[in-house]
Amino acid sequence: MRVPKLPAPSITAVRDAGAFMTDLMTPALRLGVTGLSRAGKTVFITALIRNLVSGGRLPFFAPHAQRRIQRAYLEPQPDDAVPRFDYEAHVAALSADPPSWPESTRRISEVRITIEYQSQSPLRRTLGTGKLHLDIVDYPGEWLIDLGLMEQSFEAWSAEALALADARAEEAGEFLAFLAALPDDDAEQIAIRGAAIYARYLEAARTSDAGLATLGPGRFLTPGDLEGSPLVTFFPFVATTRRATAAKPDLEKLLRQRFKSYKEKVVVPFFRDHFSRLDRQVVLIDALGALNRGPKAVQDLERALSAVLKAFRPGSHSWLNLLINRRRIDRLVFAATKADHLPSTSHDRLEAILTAMTARASSRATSAGADVHVLAMAALRSTREAEAKDGSDRLRLIVGVPLAGEMIGTTRFDGMTETAIFPGDLPADPQSIFATGRAEPAGTNPALRFLRFRPPRLQSHGKSGEVPPAPHIRLDRALDVLLSDYLA
Repeated sequence: MRVPKLPAPSITAVRDAGAFMTDLMTPALRLGVTGLSRAGKTVFITALIRNLVSGGRLPFFAPHAQRRIQRAYLEPQPDDAVPRFDYEAHVAALSADPPSWPESTRRISEVRITIEYQSQSPLRRTLGTGKLHLDIVDYPGEWLIDLGLMEQSFEAWSAEALALADARAEEAGEFLAFLAALPDDDAEQIAIRGAAIYARYLEAARTSDAGLATLGPGRFLTPGDLEGSPLVTFFPFVATTRRATAAKPDLEKLLRQRFKSYKEKVVVPFFRDHFSRLDRQVVLIDALGALNRGPKAVQDLERALSAVLKAFRPGSHSWLNLLINRRRIDRLVFAATKADHLPSTSHDRLEAILTAMTARASSRATSAGADVHVLAMAALRSTREAEAKDGSDRLRLIVGVPLAGEMIGTTRFDGMTETAIFPGDLPADPQSIFATGRAEPAGTNPALRFLRFRPPRLQSHGKSGEVPPAPHIRLDRALDVLLSDYLA
């Protein structure tokens, strides 16, 4: 019996089969984006999406520069229980007349972008277009502070928190006075009132001239949907802060139970359901803001970065880790935001300062096998550069529209007038920031002037009907570090 010869499969059939397999096996890369308050998380994600979806100018993002990205588009996110990142509302704020910065991150959110691309591999190109799901997880950096609570008892946390309050008496005065004379009320009412006063102290410390960043619990600062919940109605309490141990036994018991519940129902689920599932991480850092506020803020930011990154599980991915669902963060990007507040000639110094600030955190991640990168960037550029003469010297200036209420000396800006500003010079030696906090070149005495600027107005469509690219500084380099190997 002769077996009939079957026709060879056509290229189209191979590609159809390849497309089916691609859809079935499309990898998903989970990218975490975080940073302490005012670091620019919302703007970073909005600019990243717009540049990918609208085809921005990304010359140092290799797959884009090689014209291998066919298209990128938003898709429904896979986690039904997580709020969606409101990209459209943020673009609307930046497209308004006048434009405004989007609202800050107050809770966890997520968005999915699907990228279709041509592989560099001839075999994979034969199988058809490659796909990658990029799931961006946005969460407040203050929540990272809480991860250190998982191994602390209520007594240990209280002792540490009260020692910090004593050292920051100016901001903690109301809370310390409350502890010294507890009201004669039931435990629940004392807990509610004390938690509110403690939260005001944390906010005052964060927004003070020092800009202290290491205080927690993080949900007291960014409660999200927990606002008003019993889970955030406790405060630090030890024997030395109460009138008599026997006088408030119910209060001590209640606060200890609330602290335990906070860890079990807030901190552990965040770590388990979100943080431990990340593949790569961007940590955005307002280094210029810390420099602007002085030595306490610089030192506190360095401590905060070292403390919160102890919770990271960096290391290289392996098939074994993936099979047993032990994901590891294998690439970590520290990005000093607001690089557009400095002339480009100072960006290398800003990167050196950030490298010094993150040295302890970086060494732990590197020793665990993760690739660590440090960048000075601006996801959405709000200024341009100019030059002015000062005698025989030439000064590099920043030109933009300062936000309403920003001040230099006695000059208050109206939020509408473009202004040229000399921001000062960063130190050549990055280690000097820990000693002085403010960088002043030898022989001169200028203060650093890092103002907040109004964003550029995003245009919906250009003359050709296409969405014009949004200006940025090194966003393409960040994308190259985070995505290029997945799009090879």
